[in-house]
Amino acid sequence: MTRLLSHPVRGSVHRPARAGLVQPVAAVLTDRIDDVAVAEAAARIALARRVPLLLIAVMPPHVRRSAGPASASVRAVLPRVMPKIGPHATGYIPEVFHLPVGQGSRLAAAKELLALVGRHRAPDVVASRRGPQGLDAFSLIEAAALRGGPFVHAIAPAAWVPLRSTSP
Repeated sequence: MTRLLSHPVRGSVHRPARAGLVQPVAAVLTDRIDDVAVAEAAARIALARRVPLLLIAVMPPHVRRSAGPASASVRAVLPRVMPKIGPHATGYIPEVFHLPVGQGSRLAAAKELLALVGRHRAPDVVASRRGPQGLDAFSLIEAAALRGGPFVHAIAPAAWVPLRSTSP
């Protein structure tokens, strides 16, 4: 009987399991109102896959480069989204991304952000359709397509609803 070509030949070499490598779902938080919708969508994806969130706080270039995930500027961004992702109990990994100084190419910031995401082995990135120059979802999609990066989910901001008076 001949072996089918679609099935690979399994050797006797033992391959270690990749269970120890966590592949979180990345959420790009740009200190805008859209961050809540982005974090909530990323939390739903992470909950379905039972993986933690990689919360990437985007900082402007003038903020100190030594500002890590525990700095005051990052702690100002994360509490806004924590009420939405807290009930899911997926866990999270805080990370900081500094926008590049000066005017680089249109996709320079997106490529650097995707490199950060790649270091954490995140297969999915959730970003807002609107964002800082080079960090909107469409720039990330284009940069990911050029470098073979992760899948980028574009999240539309919530529609604005005018407040209504409660008095008749």
